Amino acid sequence: MAAPVLERPPARPGGRARRRPDARRRDHLIGALLVAPALAYFLVFLLYPALSALSYSFTDWNLRTEAAWVGLANYAGLLFDDVKYPHFWKSVGVTLQYTLIAVPLTLVTALAQALLLNAVRRGANVFRLLLFLPVVTAEAAVGAIWRWLYDPQYGLINTLLGLVGIPGQNWLNTPELVIPALAFIAAWQCGISMIIYLAGLKGIPGSVQEAAIIDGAGPWQRFRRVTFPMLRPTTFYLLVTGVIAALQVFGLVYVIFSGNGRSVTGGPEQSGLTYVLHLYLFAFRYDAMGAACAMSFILLVFIVIVTALQFRFVKQEAA
Repeated sequence: MAAPVLERPPARPGGRARRRPDARRRDHLIGALLVAPALAYFLVFLLYPALSALSYSFTDWNLRTEAAWVGLANYAGLLFDDVKYPHFWKSVGVTLQYTLIAVPLTLVTALAQALLLNAVRRGANVFRLLLFLPVVTAEAAVGAIWRWLYDPQYGLINTLLGLVGIPGQNWLNTPELVIPALAFIAAWQCGISMIIYLAGLKGIPGSVQEAAIIDGAGPWQRFRRVTFPMLRPTTFYLLVTGVIAALQVFGLVYVIFSGNGRSVTGGPEQSGLTYVLHLYLFAFRYDAMGAACAMSFILLVFIVIVTALQFRFVKQEAA
């Protein structure tokens, strides 16, 4: 005899089976409300200005009259017309030189600070705060401080050099010294890179260091064979972000070379005329917003290419 089939009682109104779709709908609504401010910020302040700049890069526009369509004339002029845009390639060279000096110097300084902090047992938080202060200091204050430090007559740097018998230099008025001087300021502001390196050092297992000590490795051998290879992912991240930031350097250069009522030209012989400073001058001094927009997208393409090359050829994994 077959077993009787038990019928499932009908679901009660408002029971669990009917609450689930309502709960999912409520979760989706809450998620959408939480994402909405960030999405609105992206659309209004990032995407729309970027698309507008792209469209204006194909026009001749001075911010006062109606933009006139010129097609690719701005891009062609910037790349090939040395008469109309005489300092474009100069700004490219200055920016590349600054990047090649500032990024390695910043990484080395940040790693050295992180190694020292990692070895400190007492007062590490105080030293970490002091080393991070240059990052949160206003750029106007940073520029004023370093203009005084680099002053050829009363600057502290020349005073210290004189104590060891080295003649002082006119740092910000000698074309060959402008880029190294700016790169040194960038290395002084390496607090973020220092914190990231310090986090990477904290993530290295102590057992690895202990094994290296047992094997007879000295401090330099441990750093070369153990510490630095295990910091390779951190170094790669800081290298990529550091190059992107160096290619866009603007605020510090603007403040340094606009003090004391001087016009902003990037220093003597345009030796400090970085790419973004040149872009700013085109947009707000030379009344060529269309060319400035074109410069911004040339820079975007260049940054994408450089970043892709770093991902292709620089080792990223820890040894």
